[in-house]
Formats: sequence, C-alpha cells, structure tokens
Amino acid sequence: MASVSFRNVHKTYGNKVKVLHGISFDISDGEFVVLVGPSGCGKSTLLRMLAGLEDITGGEIAIDGKVVNDLESKDRDIAMVFQSYALYPHMTVRENMGFSLRLRKADAKLTAERVDNAARILNLDPLLDRHPRELSGGQRQRVAMGRAIVRDPKVFLFDEPLSNLDAKLRVAMRAEIKALHQRLKTTTVYVTHDQIEAMTMADRIVVMHDGIIEQIGTPLDLFDHPGNLFVAQFIGSPSMNVMPGIVERDSGGTMAVLAQGQRWPVAAGTPATPGQKVHYGIRPGDMSLADHGVPAEVVVVEPTGAETELLLKVSAEHDAESLVMVMHGRTQAKPGDRVHLAIDVDKSHLFDSHSGQRLA
Repeated sequence: MASVSFRNVHKTYGNKVKVLHGISFDISDGEFVVLVGPSGCGKSTLLRMLAGLEDITGGEIAIDGKVVNDLESKDRDIAMVFQSYALYPHMTVRENMGFSLRLRKADAKLTAERVDNAARILNLDPLLDRHPRELSGGQRQRVAMGRAIVRDPKVFLFDEPLSNLDAKLRVAMRAEIKALHQRLKTTTVYVTHDQIEAMTMADRIVVMHDGIIEQIGTPLDLFDHPGNLFVAQFIGSPSMNVMPGIVERDSGGTMAVLAQGQRWPVAAGTPATPGQKVHYGIRPGDMSLADHGVPAEVVVVEPTGAETELLLKVSAEHDAESLVMVMHGRTQAKPGDRVHLAIDVDKSHLFDSHSGQRLA
C-alpha cells in the first residue's frame, strides 16, 4: 500500500488545449478516493497521468513519497482496471490473470498461488479455464479485477469500470469492489461520472469541473455542505432544487428568500443581507406535504414503490422552473392538485449569485 500526492499538476495538449489547471491533493495510505465530474472535466486524464499513460506537463505526482514523473508505467507498482476490460481473447481466464507475472518471469508456483487466491476472492474458480468470449460482462470485469489483484500493487486504479454494465449488475459490482477494498485495504483511485457510484463507494470524493477541483470531502459532507452551486447540483439524485431570488427580512426580523413569487425560509445565522441576490437551494427529500407552507401545483406523480417523486410548479409563470420533491411512501395527490410544501429550514442552502459560493 502507499500514499499518493498530486502537487500543482498541469496538463496541456499542444500549446492551447489546457485540460488540468494546477491540481493538488493527497490520498492517504489505504484510502478509497473517487474522482467524479462531468465528461471532459479531466478526471480520466489525471488518472492516466498517475498510471504513466499520459505525460505530465507541469507539477509532480508522487507514490509512496517518490516522485514518479519520469518513471515508466511498469515501474510505478500500480494496477489499472479499464472500462473495456482489456482481456486477451485467445487466453483463458487463468492465463489472463497471471499474464503480468509471467511477463516479469515470476516463479510459476507463485503465479499459480496468486491466481488461485484472486479467483477465490472474486468467485472465479469455476471460470478459470474459460475464454473471455464465454463470459458475461460482469464476469469479464471480475477477471480484469483479478488480474489487478494478482499483481499485488501499491495502488489500484479504476477508470469507469462499470459503465458497460446494465443497471442491476452495476449495483452488484459496486458492492463487490467496495468489499474487495475493505478486504485488501489497498490504496484505490476510482474515476466515474456517476455520482451515485461516488457516493456509495468512496471514503472521500474529489469533485472536478473544467480541469479544477471544486471540492474534496466525504460523501455525506459534500451532500450536506456543498461548497458551491456546482457541487450542490452535481451531488445528489435527484439533484438539488435551485431558484434565483433576493434575500429579504420581515418586520419581525426573520430572514427569507423571495423566489418564484414565494417566501422561502432561511436557516438562522445564515450570513446573508437583505437585498442580496442569491440562489436558494433545497434538496428533494427535505420538503414534505403539509397543511400550510409554500403553495404549489402538482404536475407529475411518479411512484417508485417505497418512495414517490412529485414534479411541482410553484410559480404560474410559463418559464418558471419546476421543483422535484421525494417523499417516503405513497400519496393521494394527483396532477393538477394544489398542495403546500413544508421546508426543512435547517437543510436549506443559500449561494451567492455572483460567485456561486455557499453562504455558511
């Protein structure tokens, strides 16, 4: 196992296309860190630079305290699991898993022991003599993971390994990868654009956007205390409801935000001033139906079984943003009904309209 450090890392293609703009953060020994962000934000490029598959334009990358900028990929003691599995079609599962050790001319007995051990961990024992074409997508991904385990690296790297799998299999494989990390405790860097994967798997999440880091934190910290508007709307599914508005104070001194023609409650102590332009945020699960509150009209009702998702319209204006509310259980509400929304005021968020930063 090993720590990983990125120190003011830049990446530029040619003289014009800048992909990474000074990335700096540390990964502790044994930590599971997920790099997440929209397509094109630079997360896969950063991972490939760590793997030695991309040149570093500026800055330093260190593994276990040793700068690896000029080290070949094979000398960095990392193992990478790709989105495409990258298995040799003419080799059996056993041969694919042991191939890297055979390249190193490792002892045949050691290779066999490591392959058998990885196969037991991943329940691949019955498949060792099959070829990749005889395997399902999930089985191929487990073989790719097994090949990485056999190398016994200092760092595991995963580049969107589940994006080719169907939804049910993705959920199962998420659990397998997390359980694998808890068992092996190897430092792991995992790239995905799926924030649900990031939330369920990571010890810490690095949220990236346009080549910079927007925020780093635990999954629940990012969910409960997003640092800015981008993180607030990227983390969480369904995403946070956000409305532009203006801060006002009533005669009793109570603060609220006027947005979509309604007054939205603000948590006590929020550092906002009357007249300030802000974006008001509330997560879909932090609203509920009540006898009194913000009036709204039900547009769509989407029952999912344990939960019900409501699409709501607060303002009568044609171009007004719709809101999403998620409630546990079921509801008698139907499209066209007028309802009232109770807001969990302590879970509301305010963001400065100019900077996008959260007012906390």
